[in-house]
Amino acid sequence: MGSLSDFERLARLPEAERERVLAGLNGAAAEALAHDWRWLARPEQLAPGGDWTIWLMMAGRGFGKTRAGAEWVRTIAENDPSARIAIVGATLGETRAVMVEGPSGILAVAPWWNRPVFSPALRRLLWPNGAVASLFGAAEPESLRGPQFSHGWADEIAKWPAGEMCWDNLMMGMRLGARPRVLATTTPRPVPLVCGLVARDGADVVVTRGRTADNAAHLADGFVAAMERSYGGTRLGRQELHGELIEDVQGALWSRDLLERCRVPHVPQGGTLSRVVVAVDPPASADGDACGIVVAGLGGDGRAYVIADATVEGMRPEGWARAVAAAAVAHGADRVVAEANNGGAMVESVLRAAEAALPVRLVHASRGKVARAEPVAALYEAGRVAHRGALWQLEDQMCGMVMGGGYVGPGRSPDRADALVWALTELMLGRWSDARVRII
Repeated sequence: MGSLSDFERLARLPEAERERVLAGLNGAAAEALAHDWRWLARPEQLAPGGDWTIWLMMAGRGFGKTRAGAEWVRTIAENDPSARIAIVGATLGETRAVMVEGPSGILAVAPWWNRPVFSPALRRLLWPNGAVASLFGAAEPESLRGPQFSHGWADEIAKWPAGEMCWDNLMMGMRLGARPRVLATTTPRPVPLVCGLVARDGADVVVTRGRTADNAAHLADGFVAAMERSYGGTRLGRQELHGELIEDVQGALWSRDLLERCRVPHVPQGGTLSRVVVAVDPPASADGDACGIVVAGLGGDGRAYVIADATVEGMRPEGWARAVAAAAVAHGADRVVAEANNGGAMVESVLRAAEAALPVRLVHASRGKVARAEPVAALYEAGRVAHRGALWQLEDQMCGMVMGGGYVGPGRSPDRADALVWALTELMLGRWSDARVRII
C-alpha cells in the first residue's frame, strides 16, 4: 500500500484496532503517528483534493475547525521551507489567543521536535526549516496591504469587521509560490463575504460543511444533547450547531427574523383551539410530486397557530389523501381545505375515498401563489400568527416567496407554503380572502 492509503485505512479503523496498532509500534514511531493529522482527523477535516484556490470550512461550533486550520498550516510549514503564511483572525488578539496559542492552535498541535518559535512582538511564527507565518487582525485590513504570501488561514470570516475589504487585501497578497491557497474556517452567517464564497462552490472554491455533533467524541459529555435541547428548535441552532447558512432573500414576503419572533413552544391557555383546519395543496400530477399538507388552529387569544407540517412526497393520490385524513384525525380538524384548480373532481374523490366523513371544502385560486400569500404575510407582521416549534421545511419555502410573484426557495414549487396560505386564509381572512369557496 502507498503511504496515503495506509493512513486513510488506519484512520478509519475502530478505536480498539487503532489502539492495537499503536501498541505494536516502538516509542518514536508511536509518538510520530500520534502527531500525524492524517491519523487523527475525520475525513472532512482533511484538505480536499483537486485544483482549488479557496477551501471554505463552514461548520457548527465545536466541529473542530480551529484544529483543522492549525494542522493545515502546520503541514504546509513543515513540508515547504519557502512557505509564507498569513494567519488572520477577527482581531489580532483573537488571532494570537485562538489560532496560535489556543488549545487547538498552531503551538498546541505542533510536535515538540518541530515546534515553531513564536515572536509576539514581531507577530511571527518561524519553523526550524525557515517557513514563516505572520499574524494579522481583520479589524486592521490595511495591515494586509503590501505583504505577500503563498498560503493563508482566515478564521471566523463571518464576523470579520470590514470583512470584504480585509478579504480582498488578503487575496491580493496571495502571489507567492506555484499554487497559492487559502483556508477559511467559520461558523456560517449570511454576510456578503460568506455568501459570495458559497456561490463559487465548485469553481475555485471547495466548501466543507459539518455539524457540532460530528465532533461529539471530543466534546464534554452531554454537551451536544444540552445544546440541542436549548437551541434545536431555533434558527440559531441551525446556524451555530448544524452549520447551515440561512440566507434571507431580497424582497421575500417572510424573513427569518420575523419567523423566529413568531415561534412559540406551545399553544397558550392550555392549548385550546376553537378551530382546526388541515389545508392541502395537491400535486399538479399523479406522478408523485409533493403534496403540501399544513395544520393550523385558532387560539383562544385570537391568534392563529401553525401546529404541524404533514407534507408528503413521492405518493400517488390515494397515498397523499390518506396522509390528509390521518392529519385531520390526529389534530381533530373541523375542516379540510383543498385547492381544486388542478382537477377539483379528482381532489374531492381521492379525499372522500380516504375518509368518507372528511369535512372537505374546495377552494379555487383566482390569483397567483405569491399574491394570495401577501395578506397572510401581513398577519405575521401584525403578530397574529405563531408557529408551534420548528417547521424548517415549511419556513424555508415561505422565505423563498418574493414580492412581485417570484419563488426562489427550495424545490420547484412552494407546496408547503401554499397549503399554509390556504389554512390561514380559512382561519383569519374569511370572506375577505381571495378564495372562492364551495362547501361539499
